[in-house]
Amino acid sequence: MYRRSAAAAVLLAAALTLTACSSGGDGKADASAAKPKPPAESPVADPADDTAPPSTDAKPTGPVLPDAKLTPKTGSFTATEKKYLSGRVPEKMDPAAVLQGGQESCQRVERTAKRDKDAAVGSIVAGEIPGAKDAITFLCPEQKPVLAVAEKGFPDGTKQSPAAGGYRALTQSTTCTWEAKGKDGALLASGPEAPPKAGDKITATIPAGTAEFVSNGCYAWIPA
Repeated sequence: MYRRSAAAAVLLAAALTLTACSSGGDGKADASAAKPKPPAESPVADPADDTAPPSTDAKPTGPVLPDAKLTPKTGSFTATEKKYLSGRVPEKMDPAAVLQGGQESCQRVERTAKRDKDAAVGSIVAGEIPGAKDAITFLCPEQKPVLAVAEKGFPDGTKQSPAAGGYRALTQSTTCTWEAKGKDGALLASGPEAPPKAGDKITATIPAGTAEFVSNGCYAWIPA
């Protein structure tokens, strides 16, 4: 009986030793188990969620609120605000939120024009102010002179069949370059003729018959 008890005690001691070794030899739980789990990532907004504010670049392609239902939760819209909102508000969207987007576009144009009219024109030409054309037309018509200049320009990149004449780049970047090409791809003109210095105005003369005007690093162009 004593031998069996002694043998059982030996086996129990061996089991305890193995358990201690597997837990780092000190009888404590694995330290990695005590480490806190990283927080879950924040949910990403569903791009198809129609409760998100719509872009003011263009009118929505889906169902929109009829003009009769273009009413804010409080107050009222002016006649020009209703004209701006007509056909622009998705069915489940608050019209006031859409109007706010247009008002913010107006504010950006106004603030920029106060500092630098060329910068305001360039931001419209380059598409940096969403929905600027409609916003100015209905919500801030005092900025129509800025829009009128912008509508005669085009952004940096490739312009097909540009109108011949002199143009000015709305940038002072010393890396601005351009080429005018004919229908057969032949080079008609290029510039600048000399490397521009900081602060220099960069101009281009587009010859008649230009099929493609390609610029790089020039931001935006308007008639000189």
